[in-house]
Amino acid sequence: MASLFNYKYLNHNHLKGFENYVYNSKDTSPLSKYVMHPFWNVVVKLVPMWIAPNVLTFVGFLMTAGNGLLLSIYDPEFYASSDSYPQFPPIPDWVWIVCAIFHSVAHTLDGIDGKHARRTKSSGPLGELMDHGMDSWTAFFIPFCIYSIFGRADYSQSPFHMHFIFWTIYITFYLSHWEKYNTGILYLPWSYDASQMALFIMYLVTYCYGHQIWKFTVPILNLTSGEFFEVTSYVTSFLLSIPMAFYNVYTCQTPKQKTFYQSFRPLISLIGLFIVSTLWAKFSPMNIIEVEPRTFYFMVGTVFSNIACRLIVSQMSSTKCDLINWFLYPLTISTLCAIIGNIDHQQELRLLRINAIIYTILHLHYAICIVRQMCHHFGIYCFSLDRPEKIKSPEQENLGKLKSK
Repeated sequence: MASLFNYKYLNHNHLKGFENYVYNSKDTSPLSKYVMHPFWNVVVKLVPMWIAPNVLTFVGFLMTAGNGLLLSIYDPEFYASSDSYPQFPPIPDWVWIVCAIFHSVAHTLDGIDGKHARRTKSSGPLGELMDHGMDSWTAFFIPFCIYSIFGRADYSQSPFHMHFIFWTIYITFYLSHWEKYNTGILYLPWSYDASQMALFIMYLVTYCYGHQIWKFTVPILNLTSGEFFEVTSYVTSFLLSIPMAFYNVYTCQTPKQKTFYQSFRPLISLIGLFIVSTLWAKFSPMNIIEVEPRTFYFMVGTVFSNIACRLIVSQMSSTKCDLINWFLYPLTISTLCAIIGNIDHQQELRLLRINAIIYTILHLHYAICIVRQMCHHFGIYCFSLDRPEKIKSPEQENLGKLKSK
């Protein structure tokens, strides 16, 4: 089994780049500066010194994923919060308070893992890579959970509209790392902590007053709550986050990428995923995104996370980003089969599910192999603060066995 995860995704240039990596970020958010960081500075002192920072990162991610799983069980088709579909029972109240607790703890752990790493003198590129890599998957789970609050009917929006709301979050996350790929500085978006706090409050409000509280029309604007949420997502992304990202890259005095092509190279895979996934959602003969939205969102979110992780690896190691993520090739073939292929509805549904399973396995394999490779290279353990003198690679172990013979 161990040999299955010994594949080397990182080459020599990647590893040399990680050796020289220095974290550089800017966080100008008033909420982060005056509220979150003072709170995290207190909380981090409660963490035992023997706990590895990566444990905090991983547990926080598991809690976020746990919320997604819990809501998927009680609301598989996003109808539970839609009163016009009484055949679907509402989500139990206790689920919302569990989601609020898990979300709050996950946000806190995400905020203190880096502080705990500095506190235990265990900071390194692996911790940041795991942190931001898991955040790339979290970018999917957050709207995945929010949609269950509003439901897909009764003042809300359709699954196809929700597809674009997912993409506003993906783009915002991805461009922050694209900025760093070009400038060497991670500009933390103001929207991150604000959205995390907003979702926590939404969970609590839903627990206290039920999902019916979100069934309203905004005065003057004459927008339903779902429409207002969609418009707010577009405004914060396309009028604030995206222009600022391009501005920071354009005004950078010492750009890391020397040509226009090199600078925009990482955006090709992102654009490709948006086009392919939107085509499948729009032109599916069986309207696949309406029939099984959770599986569709999960598949797209997993492919996005892989694309984002590979960009993070490139920007941290100062190496050239892949032009096209190879996940897009089979996804494009699957989309064409679904749209113009002679397959029935059951075959298309099966195709979607197979894609979701395969991409999940491949993405997990990529993540596990990279973590193992970096642990071997830097002589560290992922989930322990023990620091062995040297962790031998499989090749070194085999060589040692030969010499002993």
